[in-house]
Amino acid sequence: MNIPANLKFAKSHEWVRVEGNIATVGITDHAQHELTDIVYVELPKNDDDVEAGKACAVVESVKAASDIYAPVSGEIVAVNEELTRTPELLNQDPYGKGWMFQVKLRDAGELHELLSPADYATHIGA
Repeated sequence: MNIPANLKFAKSHEWVRVEGNIATVGITDHAQHELTDIVYVELPKNDDDVEAGKACAVVESVKAASDIYAPVSGEIVAVNEELTRTPELLNQDPYGKGWMFQVKLRDAGELHELLSPADYATHIGA
């Protein structure tokens, strides 16, 4: 399982990469593997407010539909529109072209509640 060392992780299988006060969010390699072939993505809208731990997006695969939870609170400042046309990017490149949305952090302290790569590996039994 691919678990990049430069990311933080939510127990609900979202990853976070922080640059300044902007958090880029996606789903983990483990999550996309469990979901199998992703066929549809519903993203939040720019300027939406999201709250850590609350559902803010949906991913549908041939196997199931799954809520995606905001790992941090803040305002949506960008969404990956490419996913609406090419949802399989979540399977092909979950940590790169498959990013889902970006959040302007409201409380950087929430990042301390997320898992380190080692802790996420333990969480998923890797």
